[in-house]
Amino acid sequence: MSALLAWLLTNPTILAIAAGLVGAIGWGFSQRLAGARAERSKQADAEAAARDVADQVDNDVGALPADAVRKELKSWARD
Repeated sequence: MSALLAWLLTNPTILAIAAGLVGAIGWGFSQRLAGARAERSKQADAEAAARDVADQVDNDVGALPADAVRKELKSWARD
């Protein structure tokens, strides 16, 4: 058994294949993490844009006089 293990560890072809497999698996994991990082960044940008729009709406509503707000709300209410 030890002779087989020694042969596997000293054979350059076997070592090159094993190193290639380890490298490919490591590259795959790194690509997966990069994709997840990019998706989180894209979602954070979308949430920031939505917050900006919500802030603009709040500012616009707050700038309207009370009568205009009441009139606008009446158009949305059921009779």
